[in-house]
Amino acid sequence: MHWKHLTHPEQLDEIQSFSFSQVQYIFKHSTRCSISTVAKSRLEKSFPENCSIYYLDLLAYRNISNQIAGKWNIVHESPQLLKIENGVCTFHANHLDIKAEDLA
Repeated sequence: MHWKHLTHPEQLDEIQSFSFSQVQYIFKHSTRCSISTVAKSRLEKSFPENCSIYYLDLLAYRNISNQIAGKWNIVHESPQLLKIENGVCTFHANHLDIKAEDLA
């Protein structure tokens, strides 16, 4: 599995643009949260190779998480998985509702 690290706000526009040709995912992870660690582990065990997924470290880049909430009109939660398709967020899951099969 290859995480693309989300570290710059400008990447949000790229994600939105790329989502018109390939579905994009964003996983918002808190490194201090055991539920977040479980959700991340679930994704890593069953991650489909054809998916593009970005990893956001919430402790280091909370400002980007706030921008995600505004850009796609999604309430911030942690952990959180967002599916960006054709420029909009078409699916999101939080906490232990995050499952790798949601990426299919």
